[in-house]
Parts: sequence; C-alpha cells; structure tokens
Amino acid sequence: MKHYLIAGAALLLSTSALADECANASTQLELNTCTAQQYQTADKKLNETYQAAIKRAAAPQRDLLKKAQQTWIALRDADCAFVSSGTEGGSVQPMVMNQCLAEKTVEREAFLASLLQCEEGDLSCPLPPGN
Repeated sequence: MKHYLIAGAALLLSTSALADECANASTQLELNTCTAQQYQTADKKLNETYQAAIKRAAAPQRDLLKKAQQTWIALRDADCAFVSSGTEGGSVQPMVMNQCLAEKTVEREAFLASLLQCEEGDLSCPLPPGN
C-alpha cells in the first residue's frame, strides 16, 4: 500500500512539472517538440528503473516482470492512441499523444521505483529489499 502512495505522489508532482516545461512554447511545433522531449526523458528514466527492477527480481520473477512490462507498453500505447484519436490529422495530435505517453510513463516509472523501496517483510511487494 505504501508504494502506491509514493507512486501517486510522484505522479502528481511530475504532471505539473511536465506542464511547466512547455510553458514558454509559443507555436504548435514548439509544443509538439517539447512534449516529445518530455516523453523521451520519461521513457529513459523508466528504462533505467525497469533495469534496476529486473536486476533485483528473482529468476522466476524476471519473466513475469518482462511480461507485465510488455503488456503495460501495449496498454499505454492503445490508451494514448485512443486519447489522441479526437485530434486525428490535426497539428495538435502529436502533442496530445506525447503528453499521454509521458504521463503514463512517469506513472509507471513511479510504480516500479516504489517496488525498489520494499521493506523486509512487506508481502505486498514482489521485489526483495535492496542491500
């Protein structure tokens, strides 16, 4: 339960940070570029956290985590395609898509990061505590 609260707090803080970074953009192209960079930054951080989780996971859990991550990626991409479908063909569509991808990626990274903070004896946490 504790790790869900940490993930939720991180998501709230990161969503406002994403909005602040593009506050000075004045054209749609600049907004599209900014949100694409935000997504790339979030994806890089997610990949780093995911690799740390994979290393910490016990052998049988690694396959489960890989499957969960692949399934999550498919769900994220499908959700964001749906979210941005209302702007199909418009110049704003890349921004809407990238914002969605960045927000969901930040949320997933926060969740995986919370799993790296497991305490000894926490049965709701699948990863062993760090050394």
